[in-house]
Amino acid sequence: MRRLSTFAALATLTLASSAWCADAPSLAPELQPLGVTAGTWLYHGEDLAVGDQKGGEWTWLEECAWAPNKAFMACSFTMNNPGKTVKSHAVSTYNYSDKSYWHYEMFDSDGSGAEPFIARMTVEGNTWIAYGKSDGKTYRVTYHYSTPTKATVRVEVSSDNAHWTVVAQGEGIKQA
Repeated sequence: MRRLSTFAALATLTLASSAWCADAPSLAPELQPLGVTAGTWLYHGEDLAVGDQKGGEWTWLEECAWAPNKAFMACSFTMNNPGKTVKSHAVSTYNYSDKSYWHYEMFDSDGSGAEPFIARMTVEGNTWIAYGKSDGKTYRVTYHYSTPTKATVRVEVSSDNAHWTVVAQGEGIKQA
């Protein structure tokens, strides 16, 4: 009798989970490239000593997952930068109206919480390039995914959108 009730419970769970999966939204083809970031990533890199910026090493822990509606890739960052820790939450998605990718990032602890980083992204193959403004400058952030578990990142800044200076660079390895 006990085995029968255990079997019935397992069968019910199996049917319920298959029904839930059948109701889960499917991933739109335009959003599929964003899936490479799903999971936990650990980045190591350096800020370069340029302009008034001090050089130094940093680590970023990035945890990304699809929103339940499969329309957004949401990532939570803890960035241990030289001299400070910054936490942020970023959302990347595809805009069907202007047919482009967008990246929205909110910060909690570096004084720019009132000014989120909003960037239009190009996604070409394994390379993502986001262009956004902050502090009166334009930033270009380039991620290149050389494999599904390894990426490089480069942050550049420009005051005229023509001349770019690398201010940070690093490498990320997918942990899980």
